[in-house]
Amino acid sequence: MYGPGGFYRRPEGPAGHFRTSVHASALFASAVAGLLCRVDEALGRPGELDFVDMGAGRGELVTGVLAALPADVAARARGYAVELADRPAGLDERITWLHEPPAGVTGLLFANEWLDNVPVDVAEVDAAGVPRLVLVAPDGSETLGEPVTGSGAEWLARWWPLPAEEGLRAEIGLPRDLAWTDAVRRLSRGLAVAVDYAHTATARPPYGTLTGFREGRETTPVPDGTCDITAHVALDACAHASSGTAHLLTQREALRLLGVSGGRPPLALASTDPAAYVRALASAGEAAELTAPGGLGDFGWLVQSVGIPNPLGDAPSCP
Repeated sequence: MYGPGGFYRRPEGPAGHFRTSVHASALFASAVAGLLCRVDEALGRPGELDFVDMGAGRGELVTGVLAALPADVAARARGYAVELADRPAGLDERITWLHEPPAGVTGLLFANEWLDNVPVDVAEVDAAGVPRLVLVAPDGSETLGEPVTGSGAEWLARWWPLPAEEGLRAEIGLPRDLAWTDAVRRLSRGLAVAVDYAHTATARPPYGTLTGFREGRETTPVPDGTCDITAHVALDACAHASSGTAHLLTQREALRLLGVSGGRPPLALASTDPAAYVRALASAGEAAELTAPGGLGDFGWLVQSVGIPNPLGDAPSCP
């Protein structure tokens, strides 16, 4: 994925293949900027306020967040883009480009569609009812390998138990748990948020979620660098793996707590200020896409606070 000529090093970047919340509307970056302002308040307005964009792509989110901040907050903000690909030309000089998150973060660490690309092993139940590792060839063809053992087996037993039914599958999310734990440890004080395709223990998909994406369409996940390879995230497992107070909610719930609503503007505005009505209508349409059931609104948000109260207030704690 990140090797020479790999999917994430192509000139068009991820935006050339799929539409994330960041690409759907500037409202998303504005909402994240609003969350950063809430974190700033909870921290007591520190002299330096960090915003860390995990899996930054071409830096679209961190750029949008810095642009949306009020002047007094922007003057203290430091932006970090964490990405394995090279720094894009023309990126705002205020943004520090890193290959791993900085330590001692005071502020907001935000991982939008990062964890779903952290590699995981896939397990499949064989004819004897034993979960085995799925092995994949360069052309995407699969065979079953050795039985799942050790920490992988322990993770399955705790987070995704597989009945002894041939063909059932699970993605062993332990690498995501470890990656998220490491990211949260980078916080001295503040908030860490992971936003992703997700599921929890009460609704695991019976055949897993491994798939590929290319040019806006779902495709066979062939590991040759020509497509994105992704699997949904067991966010509940990630939440329990790391320290801090954790909350799980949908993107729809999170964005509404941040003031993003797809409600139609009042018709009276159309007669008093037609231009403002058209702008408000366009904004409502974008907000509706970000919060839509069956789409981006169903994404999971894992919100983990370290040393501060939860800035989203009404978000439910993890069970």
